[in-house]
Amino acid sequence: MPCVGNFLLFYCKQMKKTVFFCLFLFPMAILAQKSTPKEAFLEKWQNSKTYLLAIAEAMPEEAYDFKPTERQMSFKEQLMHIKGNMDWLSNTYFTSTPYERKKAAMPETKEEMIALMQEAFDAAYRIVENTQEASLEKTVDFFAGPKSKLQILNLLQDHVTHHRGQLIVYLNLNDIDPPRYSGW
Repeated sequence: MPCVGNFLLFYCKQMKKTVFFCLFLFPMAILAQKSTPKEAFLEKWQNSKTYLLAIAEAMPEEAYDFKPTERQMSFKEQLMHIKGNMDWLSNTYFTSTPYERKKAAMPETKEEMIALMQEAFDAAYRIVENTQEASLEKTVDFFAGPKSKLQILNLLQDHVTHHRGQLIVYLNLNDIDPPRYSGW
């Protein structure tokens, strides 16, 4: 009988741990995570903004015209390209306002460029924030074929990531340590 008693005591202790985990720790872990695709995007978008702005800050103003080869965009052209894409995708696919693509004037200073980037990130954030979660399932016409709005959100982030990676190379080619990655 002592073996059964020890087993029951051990079993009860294990069950208490399991019940504690299931009732208290697991729900807290779930609540700590963003629960919808839109919320997860918005959190990541803020971190992406912080990281890209740190990269833009790291490059000295006199190197904003740097380009690794003649056929590539300069550092500041890359930033303007990222901004233009953010403006286009967020407005075209998440608002009812027609978007007119215009060639924007290149900012004169690093400070102006960083302010433009910040404005573009913030505008895209507000647009997505005001988008109904259910509408992310809606299919839209896209030049690469029909896509869901959720896929457009993924493209929005992926495009920033793609060009930000190129900007890190630009920093390295100028012997500038890139800022530490801030993913989540």
